[in-house]
Amino acid sequence: MANGLVVYYSRSGNTRQMAETIADAMNNGGVATKCKSVEDTTVDDLMAADAIIVGSPTYYGHMAAPITKLFDDSVSKHGKLDGKIGSAFSSSANIGGGNETTILNIIHTLLIHGMIVQGDPQGDHYGPVSIGKPDDRVIKQCARRGKRIAELTLKHFS
Repeated sequence: MANGLVVYYSRSGNTRQMAETIADAMNNGGVATKCKSVEDTTVDDLMAADAIIVGSPTYYGHMAAPITKLFDDSVSKHGKLDGKIGSAFSSSANIGGGNETTILNIIHTLLIHGMIVQGDPQGDHYGPVSIGKPDDRVIKQCARRGKRIAELTLKHFS
């Protein structure tokens, strides 16, 4: 059975709420998915997942240091994530606060690992973003992303 992992870093709880929504949608979509704080996630957890979705608040247009550290540690398994499904999401305090650059930083790392990243022609194209506390629009985009990633994962790993 295909399985997923949603990894996030969150100080305020905003990114965690997004992560939980994505994981719930993936589970509802038929992909057994764990939702874990980056502090509780190891590189071996990445290796065990078929789909890996990473979320971070935006710090100076980049992912948070704990997410960067997990990716730095993942170098020891370079090439072993090849062909897995990947996605990203982000939160920030301001419009124009760097959400898209943060998501693209994460996506760049996923692509270097050889992962498959799917955009969205109708929703948040690169991945869900939130300005402050997730509102109804953000929750809808997170649920959409989780559903789409579940569908792609099932197509690829079934």
